[in-house]
Amino acid sequence: MKNILLTSGIGLLLLGAVSAQETPPFAFNVGAGFTTPVGETGTRLDPGWNVDAGAGFNFHKYVGALVQFNDSQFDINGGTLNSLGFPGGNVNLWSLTLNPIVHTNPRGPVDLYFIGGGGLYHWRQEFTQPTVAIFRGFDPFFGFFRAAIPADQVITSYSVNKPGVNGGLGLSFGTRWNVKVYAEARYHRVIFGDRHADMVPVTFGIRW
Repeated sequence: MKNILLTSGIGLLLLGAVSAQETPPFAFNVGAGFTTPVGETGTRLDPGWNVDAGAGFNFHKYVGALVQFNDSQFDINGGTLNSLGFPGGNVNLWSLTLNPIVHTNPRGPVDLYFIGGGGLYHWRQEFTQPTVAIFRGFDPFFGFFRAAIPADQVITSYSVNKPGVNGGLGLSFGTRWNVKVYAEARYHRVIFGDRHADMVPVTFGIRW
């Protein structure tokens, strides 16, 4: 009887150790992709690009949470610029959010997961005009020289911090290690009080 209990205890310990190894306590992700402005925002901004990185903790093999940084860059579209009377313009939006994540098949070859949360969003817009920048160059034969290159001059800019929320889903594809590649789409809404900005970053990357 003692041998059976001892064997059972060792088996449970080994099972727990294997389970712990299968689900690492910490989670990380890094990726990049394209961002599509939607709704009213899509009538003013062109599609842009994004980079994303995060770190967090796995509370269970099915549930975790990530603190994530996302940065999206857009050009203001031609119709909007013409109506406002500016030659050029762009918007940069970065966010720092806390996002719970729920996995449906964390140890399988394909995992459908759901992710969403909220946090701080920083909106910065610039209106620009073409100009010429002068720089000093050097050539071993000609020596030092001055050259002009096209550049953008900022006419006016505005930045503000606002709360926002996001939610979406993704697919991650397993490897023989804990590293997975993933594709993810999330809806983001930045709340400006009586108005809001909406966009959908689609990101491709690796996660641990």
